[in-house]
Formats: sequence, structure tokens, C-alpha cells
Amino acid sequence: MYAGMDKLSAESANDSRIVDLRSDTVTRPSAGMRQAMAEAVVGDDVYGEDPTLNRLEAELAARAGKAAGLFLPSGSQSNLIALLTHCQRGEEYLAGADYHIFSAEAGGAAVLGGISPWPLPVDAQGGLRVAQVTQAIKPDDFHCAITKLLCLENTVSGQVQPQARIAALAQAGHHAGLLVHLDGARLFNAAVAQNLPLATLCQPVDTVSLCLSKGLGAPVGSVLVGPADFIHRARRNRKLLGGAMRQAGVLGAAGLYALEHNVARLAEDHANARFLAEELDLIPQIRLAPGKAATNMLFLGTSDPADLGPLCRHLAAQGFLIGGQQPLSRLVVHLDITRQDLERMLTLIAAFFKN
Repeated sequence: MYAGMDKLSAESANDSRIVDLRSDTVTRPSAGMRQAMAEAVVGDDVYGEDPTLNRLEAELAARAGKAAGLFLPSGSQSNLIALLTHCQRGEEYLAGADYHIFSAEAGGAAVLGGISPWPLPVDAQGGLRVAQVTQAIKPDDFHCAITKLLCLENTVSGQVQPQARIAALAQAGHHAGLLVHLDGARLFNAAVAQNLPLATLCQPVDTVSLCLSKGLGAPVGSVLVGPADFIHRARRNRKLLGGAMRQAGVLGAAGLYALEHNVARLAEDHANARFLAEELDLIPQIRLAPGKAATNMLFLGTSDPADLGPLCRHLAAQGFLIGGQQPLSRLVVHLDITRQDLERMLTLIAAFFKN
């Protein structure tokens, strides 16, 4: 265990900065990103005349190996527009029961689109099996919804989905006549972790939602990428949902800055997450979910479940915020978290159990 574990330095004790590990969505734009936003050349994007946003959409589409892209305010809206564009009322999409598109987006496809979800249980790695997908596809029977779309996710709770598995699932969906959408909110993490081009990860699927406001550090935005005719139809659904904006190049500039400066450095977040997992594993009272420090996330429990709440409150009182989930609390490492922050937190955790 590292040398600073047994005591807090006076400097650490007086550090009032909040260290927020609840999510990588809490990242704040850097000085360089703010400058890029301030200097952005803008136009009216509803007219298609914002050059910065047009460049961002083209850049992400090219990186993903797709024909076109569409900027959206959030990942949830990006996924919802994908569902509305792929499916008609009375049709159905298949998705992992733990996937964000099903479990954490307010049932938007059903509420707003009349699209029926069919959740499938995922395995310990967050993945689906080909047999699950093929068995879930409904027959041509008027008692059933029409299965139209398979929705995948990568990463899932920080776990990288092997490319061979994604390819096999997409192939099975396509063979059955389904379209395939990938929620790639943290797909850049998966690409960096596997040292693979983004286009390789996107190749098996039809459409992908790529988030800029998580590990890449932009304040707002996702880009939906796919075929040109699909994006043309998705643009109408963006207007329908109120997601069309005017001089949005201010936000596009943040996205372009993130692509230039913050992709390769995701490896630093992954290394910090591994460091944190290795050190926590040395604390006898800590229990970590296996296999979940593959990218920037880990899930922490305690040998006595009654200790988890007090531990979270103890850390919060010292300026360290972690997820409040039960029975495992999520910790997410991101660009605003330093190795020194993690060392201080480990000291506090050790002191909590010692006392």
C-alpha cells in the first residue's frame, strides 16, 4: 500500500476542493475548451449554416466510419431519436435489461413513440447472447409487436464488450431482418482500452450514439451517426423533440476540442481506475465487484453492508463524492480526478475503518 495511507498531511486536510467520482458527467470544460467555445465561428444550425457544428458532425461520422452525423443536446435524446427514426408505432426493440436505453431514459420510446421495449437479461460482463436475440424475435403474428431493432451498448457499467461479441450479435440481428443501434455513450473508452479505431467498433452496427459530455469532458452534447438517409430523417425527429438549436457551434467547438485533446488521455483515467481498484483491494473491509475496473469505473461495497452509507457520508464530509447506489457504490474516474486525489481518498477510507 502506498506510503501516505497511514496519515493525512496538513495540506490534504485543508484541501476544500470537491472531488466528485459519482460520474464522468460531472467533468467541467478546461480553460482551453472554454477558449475554443468563446472563439467558435457560428451560424444558424436549423438552417444547416453553423460551420463549427457541421465540422463536428462530419468529423465524428468519419471517425465512426459512417456517412453522416447529427448533433444532439444529450445522449438520451440521441438514443430516443434513433429509436423514433428506426421504428414505427407498434414496433419493438430488443435491449439488455441493464442498458441505459431501456432502464434509464424514462421510457421515452414507449411514451412518445409507441415503441415497445423487450428487455433481455445480461450476463456478468453486461453482454447478450445470440440465442437470446434470435429467440426474442417475434413471429409474424398479429398478436405480437413487430420486432424491428436490436439495441446494444458499449461499454456497459465500464465493461468493454468484446468486438467479436458485438459483431456476432449484430450479424444475428441483421440476418433476421433487424436494424442494429449501438449506445456508444462511452465507446471512446472501449476504443482506447482495446487500442482499436472507433470505426472498427462501429462497423457491425447501423447507427451509433456517441457522447461528448462524459469522459471527453465537453459540457453538453452527443452525436448520432449513421447512413445519410437515416440522419436526414433523424433531423426531422430532432426538430419534433425540440432538440434543434441555433448558434450551437459554441457547443460544437467544445466537442471538437474534446476530440483533439481528450481521447488518448482516457488511458490515464483507465490507469487511475486500476490503481484505485488495486489499492482498495488491500483494505480488508472493502469488497469490489469483479472485472469492473476495465475502463474508468469500479463498484465498491463493504464486508458489512451497514458500513457503506456511513463510509459515503464520511467521504462526503471530507469533500469526496461517490455514488449512492446500494449495495455497491459506483466510482467513476475522469479527467478532473488526479492520482493525488485518489491517494487522499484511500487514506480517508483506511482511516474510517481504523477508527
